[in-house]
Amino acid sequence: MNLQTIREQRAGHVAEMRTMLAKAEGEKRSLSADEQAAFDTLKSKITDLESQEARAQFLLDAERRMMGTPAGGGDRSFADLERRVNVLDVLRAGMEGRALDGAAAEYSRETERRTGRKAQGVFVPLAALEQRVSTTTSVSDIVPTDHRPDQYISPLRNALLARRLGVRVLSGLSGNVSIPKHGSGLTVGWVAENSALTPSDMSFDSVMLSPRHAGGLTELSRQLIQQSSPDIERLVREDLAAMLAQAIDSALIKGGGANEPDGVLASVGTSGVQSGTLATPTWAQVLGMIEMAELENAPVSSWLTHPEVATKLRGTLKATGLPGYLLENGHMAERPVYVTNQVPATGSPATGTVILGDWSQAILGIWSEVDILVNPFAETAYTKGNVLVRAMSTVDVALRHPQAFVVADDVAI
Repeated sequence: MNLQTIREQRAGHVAEMRTMLAKAEGEKRSLSADEQAAFDTLKSKITDLESQEARAQFLLDAERRMMGTPAGGGDRSFADLERRVNVLDVLRAGMEGRALDGAAAEYSRETERRTGRKAQGVFVPLAALEQRVSTTTSVSDIVPTDHRPDQYISPLRNALLARRLGVRVLSGLSGNVSIPKHGSGLTVGWVAENSALTPSDMSFDSVMLSPRHAGGLTELSRQLIQQSSPDIERLVREDLAAMLAQAIDSALIKGGGANEPDGVLASVGTSGVQSGTLATPTWAQVLGMIEMAELENAPVSSWLTHPEVATKLRGTLKATGLPGYLLENGHMAERPVYVTNQVPATGSPATGTVILGDWSQAILGIWSEVDILVNPFAETAYTKGNVLVRAMSTVDVALRHPQAFVVADDVAI
C-alpha cells in the first residue's frame, strides 16, 4: 500500500469515529456497547495504519537518496552524469524560455529526487566549485570580434585550501542533521576488599548541522551565452562557481558573520577550539601549540596561515646564532604549511593568524547542489539584451572535535 492510500484510509476511519461521537453527543448519551466496540476497532486500525505510514515514509526517504537510473538508459554513473552537464546549455534554456534536455535535465531531476527538494531554478553539479577562472565583470565583457577565450587571462585569486586539506563532505542532506558524539565514558578506580565501586555513567552529545544559504548574482551578455565554443562554457561555469567557492572556503576557515556558519576561527574560545600564541614567535611557542593538540589526543597534520605570516616565519631563526628557520621547505615542525589570503589578518596594528589542526575534523554538510536561476527580464539586464543569473548553494559547517585545532592570532606582521 502506498503512502497516499494509507493516509486516505486513516482519514476515512477518523471521519467515521467523529460521526459516531457527534451522533451520541447530539442525542446526549454515551456510546452504546456496539458503538464502543466499533470505535475501538477503528482506533486499532488507525494505530496500525500509522505504523504502516511511518514505514512507508522511511522507505520513501531512503529511496530518494539511492542511486537513480539515468533517464536516457544505460549504466552511466552519477559522477559521469555530473561531468556531462553543460552550464551554458542551462543558461541558454533559461534565456530562451524552453525546457532543459540532455544531461542537464537528467542531473537536475535526479538531484531533486535524491534531496526531496524542488530546485529554485536548475540544479547543476557542486563539483564546479573546485574550478575557478573568471570574475563576474570580466566574463560579461570578453566577447569581442575574433575573441580567444582559450587564452583568457584569469584574475589572481585567494588559494582555496580548506577542502583540499581533507574536510569531510556530507552531501544529499535533507532537514536538520544531528550526528551523535561521545561525551564522557565510564570511570574505573581501585577499591579495598569488600568495598563498593563508585558508579558512573556514559554521557553523549551531538554535532548539529542546519541549512545555511550562500549565493550571488552575475550579469552575462547575450552574445557570450550564445557562443558555441567549449572554452566559453568553461569560463561561464567557472565564473559562477567562483562566487560560491570562496564564500564556502571562507566559512570553513573563519565564518561567524551574519547568517554564516561558525568556522574554525569563529569557534576559538567558544566552541572548544584552543587558543595558542606565536606572538614572538619562537621555536618553543611552535612546539607549545603542537603540545596543546597532543594533550587532547588530536593528531594535527598541517598548518594554515596568511602570506605575511609565512614570510615572518621563514625569516625567524629557531634559535639565535644557530642555523635553521621556523618555516623551511614548506614545513614547520615536520608538518606542511599551507598559505592563503583566505586566512584573515586581525587586530590593530594587524596581527597574523596561524591555524594548526586536523581538517578531517571539520564537516561540510551540503543540502543543495549549485542552484542556478536565469532571469532574462531583470530591468537593467533586459535593456542591454543581457541576462541576470543567480547561483545559490545550501550548506553548513561543523567541527567534530574542536580541540583538534589550535589557533594563534597574535603574530606581529
